[in-house]
Amino acid sequence: MTNNPQNQTMEFQAEVKQLLNIVIHSLYTDREIFLRELISNAADALEKLRYQRVAGENVDNEELSLEIGIELNEEQNSLSIIDTGIGMTREELIQNLGTIAHSGSKAFIKYLSEGDKKDFNLIGQFGVGFYSAFMVAEKVTVESQSYLPGATGCTWRSEGAGSYTIEDNAELTRGTRITLKLKEDAQQFSKAETIKRIIKQYSGFVPFPILVQGEKINTVQAIWTKNKNEVSEEDYNEFYKYVANAYDEPLLKLHFSADAPININALLFVPKTNLEGFGFGRMEPGVSLYCRKVLIQQQSKEILPDWLRFVKGVVDSEELPLNISRETMQDSALISKLRRVLTGRFLKFLNEQAKNSPEKYNEFWETFGAYLKEGLATDFTHRNELVKLLRFESSKSEQLASLQDYLDRMKEDQQQIYYFNGPNRETIEASPYMEIFKDKDLEVLYTREAADDYILSQLGEFEGKKIVSVDQSDLDIEGFADRDQAQSLSAEETNDLITWLKDALGDKVTEVKESKRLADSPAIVLNPDHLSSSIQRMMQLMNKDLSAIGPKVLEINTSHSIIKGLSKLSKKKDPLANMAAEQVYDNALIAAGLMVDPRGIVERMNRILERALN
Repeated sequence: MTNNPQNQTMEFQAEVKQLLNIVIHSLYTDREIFLRELISNAADALEKLRYQRVAGENVDNEELSLEIGIELNEEQNSLSIIDTGIGMTREELIQNLGTIAHSGSKAFIKYLSEGDKKDFNLIGQFGVGFYSAFMVAEKVTVESQSYLPGATGCTWRSEGAGSYTIEDNAELTRGTRITLKLKEDAQQFSKAETIKRIIKQYSGFVPFPILVQGEKINTVQAIWTKNKNEVSEEDYNEFYKYVANAYDEPLLKLHFSADAPININALLFVPKTNLEGFGFGRMEPGVSLYCRKVLIQQQSKEILPDWLRFVKGVVDSEELPLNISRETMQDSALISKLRRVLTGRFLKFLNEQAKNSPEKYNEFWETFGAYLKEGLATDFTHRNELVKLLRFESSKSEQLASLQDYLDRMKEDQQQIYYFNGPNRETIEASPYMEIFKDKDLEVLYTREAADDYILSQLGEFEGKKIVSVDQSDLDIEGFADRDQAQSLSAEETNDLITWLKDALGDKVTEVKESKRLADSPAIVLNPDHLSSSIQRMMQLMNKDLSAIGPKVLEINTSHSIIKGLSKLSKKKDPLANMAAEQVYDNALIAAGLMVDPRGIVERMNRILERALN
């Protein structure tokens, strides 16, 4: 150390030497973070100066605007970050830059020394952001003057090699200028387009103007920190376009603040279009995490479940502690709490939309309902909230219906909620499975996808009412009230035909019985194993096997002419009877939407036609 107090050469503290060695010589996944850290430090200095003003302190150079400037020199390969903030005295420069004054820096060194760390991208996590400058700079110069009236400015210089110099500088004004003489392999950081891109990505919402060569870069305000009454629809729409990289307006928006169990400000959007549904590939998460308006994680995968990946926006929490990296999440308990609060609040918002703006919610459901179904199938934490958001077509309404809507319209003695799957409303309503429900005026929910049936079968019940598919064999439904028994087979004829059909169809059926639910169709197949036909269709597709159909329960309509004709043929032991029985069974499978090998059907039909025509 030199003896001249105005111009001193000093040694770094031992821990700082170790820290600088790690920063300079270790491999980093992304060196761009140095600029974010230095801008964050500048913003902190400006915020402290603003506080001193509010507190009534005398401030040197009162007229200076609170802003951050960045000056670039490609010829000299240098970059300077200038702020008009609180500045530092000589003693503060020595304490803040020459020694480790905070335990976080020691924790950083300890973290790196405990094992072979492949990713050192942890600057900011331990409060050592200034030293990240040495990732890209071969020499760093800090010129600073304290806000205190009469304070003397100082210049601090170091090449990160173990020592630094500090000297008085009477020509400075309030604030701090950090100048980086860039390394040869860091020349891109002297280019304006690179610096502008990094600022927009990481520091676009810093609450002070950031000027690059005199041009203001952070032009979009952090409106999530404002009161909702202070933000116009135009402001919301412009912000959405910025964060979602979109050209249209959002379908829905949620702007809220919470103090407990964690302090957060959030602004979330639902787009109008589902690009994933158009085949553009799986969407990446769309919500970024900020701390005091500084980006911590862009498009974070941690703060919302994957089934809400369509949501866009920002979340800001001032409670994120230093042991959470601006790059890597470390505090899993805190993030779990944040995730739980955000998800619960968003689902509550959707329920409010469903009650207050059903048409808008139905538009949302048509576009993004598949994601909520994905949540129901994979995330049991939020099942109760998600069940309320389900919507289906219904035999009782042209409007989409919830399970609660169904419950409100149920007959007093009805114990089950019925649903049935089909490609469209017309096909479902023409199905033989619907005949008894039309006769009894029982509501049936219409499902379109196997995923719907899977979810409903997994739920099992809703508000104490069992949820069942209409093609199950154990439905508790009485027969048609006005059926003419005189037009049906006798009990003896029915028993004889059932016995014969069991023998003729063999292991294709587990049971054959007289149907109480058919009026116009000769027969239907029912599922004895509580799997709906749609799930079995999905299994057929997955196995690519048309024969992947388990044995069925066959119900026959003993008043139908085909069944009565089959009864007569079976008594004559006519070979046509066996062909007819197989055709009745296959027709019932087709009516259930199950795929049948067409080759066998065509061959059989040709033989039946040949017999009929002769």
